[in-house]
Amino acid sequence: MFETLTPMPADPILGLMTKYREDTHANKVDLGVGVYKDEQGHTPILHCVKIAEQHRIDTEETKVYIGPTGSASFNQLLGELAFGQDNPALLADRVRTVSTPGGTGALRVAADFIKRLNPNAVVWVSDPTWANHTGLFEAAGLSVKTYPYYDHDNKTLKFEEMLSALSQVGKDDVVLLHACCHNPSGMDLTTQQWDKVIELTKQQGFTPLIDMAYQGFGDGVDEDAYGVRQMAAQVDNMILCSSCSKNFGLYRERIGACSILGRDSQSANVAFSVLLYVVRCIYSMPPAHGAAIVETILGSSELKQQWLDELKEMRDRINGNRVMLVNKLIEKGVTRDFSFIAEQKGMFSFLGITPQQVAQLQHDHSIYMVDSSRISIAGIGEGNVDYLAESIAKVL
Repeated sequence: MFETLTPMPADPILGLMTKYREDTHANKVDLGVGVYKDEQGHTPILHCVKIAEQHRIDTEETKVYIGPTGSASFNQLLGELAFGQDNPALLADRVRTVSTPGGTGALRVAADFIKRLNPNAVVWVSDPTWANHTGLFEAAGLSVKTYPYYDHDNKTLKFEEMLSALSQVGKDDVVLLHACCHNPSGMDLTTQQWDKVIELTKQQGFTPLIDMAYQGFGDGVDEDAYGVRQMAAQVDNMILCSSCSKNFGLYRERIGACSILGRDSQSANVAFSVLLYVVRCIYSMPPAHGAAIVETILGSSELKQQWLDELKEMRDRINGNRVMLVNKLIEKGVTRDFSFIAEQKGMFSFLGITPQQVAQLQHDHSIYMVDSSRISIAGIGEGNVDYLAESIAKVL
């Protein structure tokens, strides 16, 4: 049977990682992989996580399954972090949450849930979007279409075109929105734009699916959740996929959550029963360790404040890297306007150079990024920004 298979194309990010590791250039720069890095290029374990892990080791008494929903405490605390404790949807008992194997697991759960709601549903994603979004939904048997989002030429949002496209989406379809720190463009909706999207969502009646992988990496934990909280307060149905990989630094623990919002408590219960069946058919039970760390942190006022402080440090570093790169490019004599990089949010941005220039940066200067010129801002540091800016200037 295996003889009938043909090779699948390699993931471009994984391929870049391999090439970067094998490169012996002293000044090589990795701008491909989407993980947070400190000034030394290391992805550290947060101090609050270390404390919570030790508490977990000291107090854990069993390794028995925790059930398809995961930890009730984790689900409640992460739901409050995302929706806000005083959100009308939470107060009306309209939200149900399951913990999942990472944000990717949450998206797959959401995809299979949508498939059971409506096998013919179309999932609309932004152009561009995270590369794995399309594969996840198509793997669940759903059709995927795109709506206009990022203007590569002008480095802005195609917001009016976005609204025009979404005004044609039917009530049986799903629209995926990035809560904050848009991956891969770094270009987020403003609060005013979110308000217009929410009004359109109510008008059209489609189901919003919000992917929140970077809460706290843009402007702040509460600020980054504006769209999620306003949407939940105003629509009848909604799906939210959350990740703890970036903001808690728990990449390899694979912990996230999928939340659904029903019209009322009873309809939420019915939808939840379907969600649990979906979970049972995919992975049966979620991992427990990462959830225990997060709930320990969020359940302690002292650890939560330490986490917020450490998260701010990561956010400030990323935002500072954006400004630093823009200033260095000017210093190196680059006349092209790269100011848009400093105005964007989160881990990523498009440089806006050609695939040929991307290849030249890799071949001549050992600077690694994907062909689209999407760069991971966390890969920039004071130790490599001069070399990076000089190299970009030469290629331009």
